[in-house]
Amino acid sequence: MDALNKIAKYFGMTIDQIVNFDGVVPQEITVEDKTLMEQVKMIQELEPEEKSMVFKMVDTFLTKKKFKDFFQKNVAML
Repeated sequence: MDALNKIAKYFGMTIDQIVNFDGVVPQEITVEDKTLMEQVKMIQELEPEEKSMVFKMVDTFLTKKKFKDFFQKNVAML
């Protein structure tokens, strides 16, 4: 029962809502099919820790691109 309680808590539901679920089970989301604004709205719905991970990954890729562009530009000047 402890595992079921953890699952219910994770999804913000009661055990009764889990056991007697009568709603529609969400389908897997394909991010590529969403516009940028839809993606940002979905990110905003994540838990704070998950949201932070997403933004850290984006920051890492943007920093990598800026460094690459900077070095390509400066090497071309030599």
